[in-house]
Amino acid sequence: MPRKILVTSALPYANGSIHLGHLVEYIQTDIWVRYQKMAGHECWYVCADDTHGTPIMLSAEKEGITPEQLIARVHGEHARDFAGFGVAFDNYYSTHSAETRDCANEIYRRLKAAGLIETRTIEQYYDPVKQMFLPDRFIKGECPKCHAKDQYGDNCEACGAAYAPTDLIEPYSAVSGAKPELRASEHYFFKLSDPRCEAFLRQYTSHGNGALQPEAANKMQEWLGAAGENKLTDWDISRDAPYFGFEIPDAPGKYFYVWLDAPIGYMGSFKNLCARRGLDFDEFFQAGSTTELYHFIGKDILYFHALFWPAELAHAGYRTPTQIFAHGFLTVDGAKMSKSRGTFITAESYLNTGLNPEWLRYYYAAKLSATMEDIDLNLEDFVARVNADLVGKYVNIASRAAGFISKRFAGRLTVADADLPAIRAIREAAATVAELYEAREFSKAMREIMALADIANQYVDSVKPWELAKQEGKETELHAACTNALNLFRLLTILLKPVLPAVAARVETFLNIAPLAWADVGQLLAAGHQINAYEHLMTRVDAKLIEKLIEANKASLAPTPESHSPQRHGQQQQAAVAAASPWEPFCAIEEFNRIDLRVARIVKADHVDGADKLIRLTLELGAGEMRNVFAGIKSAYDPAALVGRLTVMVANLAPRKMKFGLSEGMVLAASDVDGQTPGLFLLAPDSGAIPGMRVK
Repeated sequence: MPRKILVTSALPYANGSIHLGHLVEYIQTDIWVRYQKMAGHECWYVCADDTHGTPIMLSAEKEGITPEQLIARVHGEHARDFAGFGVAFDNYYSTHSAETRDCANEIYRRLKAAGLIETRTIEQYYDPVKQMFLPDRFIKGECPKCHAKDQYGDNCEACGAAYAPTDLIEPYSAVSGAKPELRASEHYFFKLSDPRCEAFLRQYTSHGNGALQPEAANKMQEWLGAAGENKLTDWDISRDAPYFGFEIPDAPGKYFYVWLDAPIGYMGSFKNLCARRGLDFDEFFQAGSTTELYHFIGKDILYFHALFWPAELAHAGYRTPTQIFAHGFLTVDGAKMSKSRGTFITAESYLNTGLNPEWLRYYYAAKLSATMEDIDLNLEDFVARVNADLVGKYVNIASRAAGFISKRFAGRLTVADADLPAIRAIREAAATVAELYEAREFSKAMREIMALADIANQYVDSVKPWELAKQEGKETELHAACTNALNLFRLLTILLKPVLPAVAARVETFLNIAPLAWADVGQLLAAGHQINAYEHLMTRVDAKLIEKLIEANKASLAPTPESHSPQRHGQQQQAAVAAASPWEPFCAIEEFNRIDLRVARIVKADHVDGADKLIRLTLELGAGEMRNVFAGIKSAYDPAALVGRLTVMVANLAPRKMKFGLSEGMVLAASDVDGQTPGLFLLAPDSGAIPGMRVK
């Protein structure tokens, strides 16, 4: 039976460009939506730019424009990039809209009426330099749970823990770098810890409910705590002026926190679509709705979408998501995306380089599954797989048969052999491929389709139309062989259409057929059907384009000239000198800040049996914390002379297991660089420093 489905992807923040990491989610969602529409279901796909918050306000201020001007420009850039990769939203909107404001106000009023909103005076971090209260994401420090450094004020990217910014260890302002001050302010809270919310969330996030993937459900139970243990904390949903967002009703100077109105932006975007298309908003969002609602998100925002969002909806009288699909992150060539290596690749640069966006759509599809596992874009494998699968297996079928139909048979087909084993194989496998699309097991679907393409190519190889064309009296066999080949190609195109919509549209033009639907797999092209002249559907990937792409995305340290003024010319000269500097590649301040340097006291130093260069140091880091470190300084120091000295150590270096024991950091020493000053010189802080102080 036809289904009614509403699908969303996470809202991209209106403060940066779309990159290939973002596109994992939007391509995954678009493939799923396109399959649903091909299958005959009513399926709507909406999204919006996430436009509120302090980063938008500060970025606009830096550019000398209004926040509204900034988000309008970025909206156009995002829409352009998504369209370039064939991501076909039914509505791509903005959270800075009347519809989202109305929905946010209504949800707030309903939660307040239900007794789930309360006000409290809290101490909040304030930047004395910028003279503003700091949002959670603009406070950084050490995670109170896993002690990872430079984590945001609301959740830890290392361990996934959520917490209050006041829980951070050694916080600092990400705006000015100043140490923030605690100041009192009245805030509004959504009482997530309320027993009603806890009971609902235990049921909603359970394995039996099926709203979450198994690994996500496990994570939710960890965050909720064991039965009888409520680990949920109330959620601060307000921010103080100055702030770019929606003012809370009847609370002048107080604004909804961006994470409150961002998911509500799904509702706002759909409401806007409903008004334009005559759809019934309540049919999709009222409590007890029989329609389906699916959210595709990254695993890093699971906490907000699987706890806060369903709890808000349920207790405000709305339906909850049918399922929340979380995916993993993207690595490039096995590592995090990197600007210095040129692998932090923007969508715009990919398109401008001349790379076919459907190459990336197929490659992602060939990697994606229904799990939360990360996927890797291996650029060498990308070239090989696209060339082998899409060009060598799929497009190759049409290119080997179409010309004969046009030249020998005036573009008309003959009767196809419905009992041909290759045709039967594709038609019988269509149900399996459909199930894999539905289950988001795209990589399995691509393997199945390429196995079918192999069977189709085996048929073409067996009949050899290029040889039949050279033989007299073989016109009937040639006509039949090429007709069968093009029918095989059409069937494969149906299976690949959710992944390759642009190619499929060109195939529909070439074959002179209506837009392909999933049900068309049960039919073959009729005898006498007229096709159009064949044009190349896809070229092979040129490895040089990949090199060009990487080069285009390498971070440039030289400023972009804005004029020919003497001052700008001088800056260009300085940049040219810097480019030839022996200190390159330069380290960005963000990279340096990730290294946690601490003052440490050497409380014990020993020789290491069997080691010619090492001394075992026991270091005090303050607050009673001790570290064991092996240092290669035996040639320069007597262990007994080191005891009691202060030095500097790298405190967040990953522990290293050595045959002598575990080394839990590294001490810093200067050493010979020019051959004139031999030796090792342990660094020591100035008098007055104490163990545990951070070196910045």
